[in-house]
Amino acid sequence: MARAIEVARTSGDDVPVGALVIDADGRELAAAANAREATGDPTAHAEILVLREAARHHGDRWRLGGCTLVVTLEPCTMCAGAAVLARVDRIVFGAWEPRTGAVGSLWDVVRDRRLNHRPEVLGGVLEARCAALMVDFWPGRRREDSVP
Repeated sequence: MARAIEVARTSGDDVPVGALVIDADGRELAAAANAREATGDPTAHAEILVLREAARHHGDRWRLGGCTLVVTLEPCTMCAGAAVLARVDRIVFGAWEPRTGAVGSLWDVVRDRRLNHRPEVLGGVLEARCAALMVDFWPGRRREDSVP
């Protein structure tokens, strides 16, 4: 998670979210920060970018079995859904996101029994450090822009 925090700090003017995909041997396959502002792409969340890049390096094409998605903030519905579709084995996140979180806070997309894949979830890892990224980012910014 410390590495994901480091990556989050590279997000420039975007919400500081960092993500990594780690393979079964503990190797980092990819790292990304939010890039919506830089790219003008509403889907350029750190999780989406890192899943795309990891899929280019992983041996089973788009399936990321055996991999862990590590992210500083609880994923939203789009990112949680992408992690399920990518077949990651586990999702590890730092700060909870009660407004948009879809891995246990507002929704729980990844544990829905109707889906054919349900990753293991570990939340609250280095939670205070991850939450501090958000707290430090928002002063003077509009709250309605806070959706990661």
